[in-house]
Amino acid sequence: MLKRILALTVAVAAGFLLAQVAARHLGAPSWWPDRTRDHNVRYFRDVLQTVKENYVEGDQAGYDDLTRAALKGMVGQLDPHSEFLTKDEFAQTEEELSNQFDGVGIQVEQRDGRIMVIAPIPGTSAEEAGVRRGDQLTKVDGQPVATAVLDKALNLIRGEAGTTVTLTLYRASAGREIDFLLKRQHILLHSVRNTGIRSDGVGYLQITQFSERTGEEFAGALEKLEEKGLRALIIDLRNNPGGLLDAAIDVCGEFFDQNELIVFTQGRTRESRQDFKADGKHPARHFPIALLVNGGTASAAEIVSGAMRDTHRAVIVGEKTFGKGSVQSVIELQNGEGLRLTTARYYTPSGVTIHGKGITPHLELEVSADDEEKISLQQTRADLLNPGEFSERFGFTPIEDVQRQAAEEVLAGLLAAPVPAKPAHPPVTPSPQKT
Repeated sequence: MLKRILALTVAVAAGFLLAQVAARHLGAPSWWPDRTRDHNVRYFRDVLQTVKENYVEGDQAGYDDLTRAALKGMVGQLDPHSEFLTKDEFAQTEEELSNQFDGVGIQVEQRDGRIMVIAPIPGTSAEEAGVRRGDQLTKVDGQPVATAVLDKALNLIRGEAGTTVTLTLYRASAGREIDFLLKRQHILLHSVRNTGIRSDGVGYLQITQFSERTGEEFAGALEKLEEKGLRALIIDLRNNPGGLLDAAIDVCGEFFDQNELIVFTQGRTRESRQDFKADGKHPARHFPIALLVNGGTASAAEIVSGAMRDTHRAVIVGEKTFGKGSVQSVIELQNGEGLRLTTARYYTPSGVTIHGKGITPHLELEVSADDEEKISLQQTRADLLNPGEFSERFGFTPIEDVQRQAAEEVLAGLLAAPVPAKPAHPPVTPSPQKT
């Protein structure tokens, strides 16, 4: 009996050890200590203590500051897109992804050292109170900001929704300063802008980034264009830095068939692959589409471009895209801090990665950096429709957008061509990926 118990004990112990070895190799949690990790943690602790005790400027060598500086360096050296985020940076990242913030609802710019109102945002307390374009911000709660940097002034204006702030604005037409007591509120910004349609049925819209509500905004804009007789569509993705993967899926999903592959991501292992498919909850759409892209088109914007190109649903016009094919996960840590960490690569439906390569347009048409800046400014300042007023403000007369014109010509040609009985989108078979 004793021998049987002893044999059983040895077998259990051997099994446990084998399981721990296997777990270490497979990356699973283990009771076995990670000696390399523990050695480096001790080494970091020793260096941290040495710096804390010996650096000449003691007030600059606190444990918190040194630790966060080390975390910044550790994560930041991995790739250009991974980053340790402080509490303020994490909150700002969440704000950017949601495309919303708490404030009073004014768009401002710094002009000749002065902070000027571009326009109040419709439906906000600033608009309701009578803030006007061209007003100059001079004080916030009595604190002069006439020569302050823009970021500092914005931080003073923003705050928790429901609280109030007094803005003092100089109005040139009245020749005096006016105080506005404004209530801060939750402001929603739009990522789908400049929607319009020509008399021939060629529609246009611009997507500035892919945020939480982009899919909803895009679907709404598309529906309104269709009600006005949409026959072809230009989607402007120029200088769109990307954003949320889900938002890119939502935009493509307005054109893809049910369960059709839009994009897939893959991390360190083959098992980490994740497919993203269309839900098909939209009316059938077969009208011609052109996408405008350039070197500022990146990430989620390239997902849309790559998927639409792979499946022959759109003509790509403009310049080669940026080539960012990595997926960043935003991970919340303690104390409101976080990580933006590269966790996967994404692939077009045919299994192609554009990381470091970009997407080459069907119709390449380059514009100078100077003209690109002018066109971008024209798009963001739709409030200045008068060419004379625009020229007086910015020092140049609005120029023609040659890339958009080229897209319009391409679509006009497609509309004039005979229409097949049923548009065909050849099936795309993803090729296997090696990791």
